[in-house]
Amino acid sequence: MAWYQHQIALPSYRRGFHQITRHVVDGIPELRDVRVGLLHVFIMHTSASLTINENADPDVPRDLESSFNAIAPEDFPYVHTCEGSDDMPAHVKASLLGSSVSVPVSQGRLVLGTWQGIFLCEHRNRGGSRRLTITLHGE
Repeated sequence: MAWYQHQIALPSYRRGFHQITRHVVDGIPELRDVRVGLLHVFIMHTSASLTINENADPDVPRDLESSFNAIAPEDFPYVHTCEGSDDMPAHVKASLLGSSVSVPVSQGRLVLGTWQGIFLCEHRNRGGSRRLTITLHGE
């Protein structure tokens, strides 16, 4: 069994849900040599999150963004407001979705369902580049 770990920087994305599966795969070249294992992806921020969801229909990311905006609206009477009106709702959304995903690996490939992809959930209007730590364990 071997361990591999890399950090990658994602480009800046607008607010919303963005498929980043290709960035993740490209960020860990050892993946292609692992017969069986587990890939863990962790986002190093508190106002963005990660999720696995449908990657086929572009309406799904749009509907997810709308749904989370309804769950954590900017006009809620938050106490923490010093970083802008989109900051505290971003923390709520990130807490609901989480800071990491794990994906099985088989024969050098991620074992994702037919319509699944890894998504960056950018909850800020201008979040900037986001950093990921990608850890692979396998043989």
